[in-house]
Amino acid sequence: MFIAYIAVAALLALALAGSAAATFAKNGQVAADLSRMGVPAPWLPWLAAVKLAGAAGLLAGLAVPQIGVAAAVGVVLFFAGAVVTHLRARDYKFAPAVVLGALAAVALALRVVSV
Repeated sequence: MFIAYIAVAALLALALAGSAAATFAKNGQVAADLSRMGVPAPWLPWLAAVKLAGAAGLLAGLAVPQIGVAAAVGVVLFFAGAVVTHLRARDYKFAPAVVLGALAAVALALRVVSV
């Protein structure tokens, strides 16, 4: 199960790092989507930092299981909040948030099982 965690954590960390980079750079599409959902522009660096922290925590979880569990829980909660934000804005294009949240849940389960 640990090898499966490595694969899922690495894939999710890569996705989170890419998303964080786009958010830090205030990519036009990302900024427009977040603005449309009512997320203030000053929050972008904070959201990007949370994504990077999640990615780092998932990778640190390779060495310290408790950090991996905490990071996976945080990422699941982050994307649950993203889905809620989409729904409150009546934006039904939240599939990426669901997929990444589900991937984080899988990472969490794999990390817990492989301890």
